[in-house]
Amino acid sequence: MATVLAIETSCDETAVAIVKNRQVLSSIISSQIAVHQPYGGVVPEVASRRHLEIVNEAIAQALEQADLDWTAIDGIAATCAPGLVGALMVGLTAAKTLSMVHQKPFLGIHHLEGHIYASYLSEPTLNPPFLCLLVSGGHTSLIYVKQGGQYDVLGQTRDDAAGEAFDKVARLLNLSYPGGPIIDRLAQQGNPQAFPLPEGKISLPGGGYHPYDSSFSGLKTAVWRLVQQLQETSPDLPVNDLAASFQATVAKALTKRAIACALDYGLDTIAVGGGVAANSGLRDRLQTAANSHNLRVLFPPLKFCTDNAAMIACVAADRLEQGYTSPLSLGVQSRMPVTEVMNLYNRMG
Repeated sequence: MATVLAIETSCDETAVAIVKNRQVLSSIISSQIAVHQPYGGVVPEVASRRHLEIVNEAIAQALEQADLDWTAIDGIAATCAPGLVGALMVGLTAAKTLSMVHQKPFLGIHHLEGHIYASYLSEPTLNPPFLCLLVSGGHTSLIYVKQGGQYDVLGQTRDDAAGEAFDKVARLLNLSYPGGPIIDRLAQQGNPQAFPLPEGKISLPGGGYHPYDSSFSGLKTAVWRLVQQLQETSPDLPVNDLAASFQATVAKALTKRAIACALDYGLDTIAVGGGVAANSGLRDRLQTAANSHNLRVLFPPLKFCTDNAAMIACVAADRLEQGYTSPLSLGVQSRMPVTEVMNLYNRMG
């Protein structure tokens, strides 16, 4: 298996990693959370500038941690889509430059395919077909993984992504950014049945509801209205109970759809990826439901749930072994369906 150095700068983590045989030789992640916290979210221009300041040092640290030099690297990769355009350009430009300087193959990688591959880092023997529940700040999808590079999106959010809903509800509760970790922490001290909240369903034209698509904007609005009502009677919000009720509703909605989708398509494994995969409520509920249906559910280690370069390197190593590279003319894209990932590559020779 090829040894690949990959760079991930799609949002607010500057990450560099080296992976071989689905084994992580090094993984450097420099988070910008503290930089963006005063703004309550990621500021694209600030993120790009920080990537520029950090990326060279992160590359050096990744090589040092792996105890390798450039002669041991078979390919160089970077996330090219989707993400913040300025941020993506920093990583992609660095990878292309290193590719030319060291005469190594270059690969542009789809960020969501990276999250699909994150499960391989802890389960190297995992093989398609399986279902991927991808839940992050910008995406919530159920993806049928037919094989590497071949995907069908069976379900997705029609509005807010799950991670985005966590951040918005955290602001309603006057909590800090990012919202996911702090809501998870408070929820463990609250009563998840304290406040019944709407799950969010997508109506079908002929009646009934879409079995796999989700919606979280209505849930966010319901929390907002509930907060207003509670503040009319008391200035002190029952934050723990609100957090627990909200988190339980999200976990219930995601679990119901993932289990139904896996059973309907005859898939015995659900691999979860993305930042919300770190959520304890989702982990507990999905694992319990999967056990009752004799399904296997895989969660990446917490360090590989959020954005990281190891998952990007894992994809790139696979593609390189299959004989694919990307042209140096490849650009970045803020949006790109995961079903189009093979358009990023050319066959070698």
